[in-house]
Amino acid sequence: MWNEPYLESCCRSALHRLKLSGHDGRPTGLRDDPCLRRLEGMGLACRGQDERFALTEQGHARHRTEILKLPT
Repeated sequence: MWNEPYLESCCRSALHRLKLSGHDGRPTGLRDDPCLRRLEGMGLACRGQDERFALTEQGHARHRTEILKLPT
């Protein structure tokens, strides 16, 4: 049974862009900022001291299952 919160397509795209950004992360103030803040609220992203968004371990796992469609 599905027990994870639903991600809108825009937030799934933001999750993928965040993964592609690697260790550098994504800066605030971009067009996907509202989605990145949503991901942060869900525990999938976090902001460092430099205010750039980065994936959390939970975000990496969600990207693996939701974007890459790999088994858990």
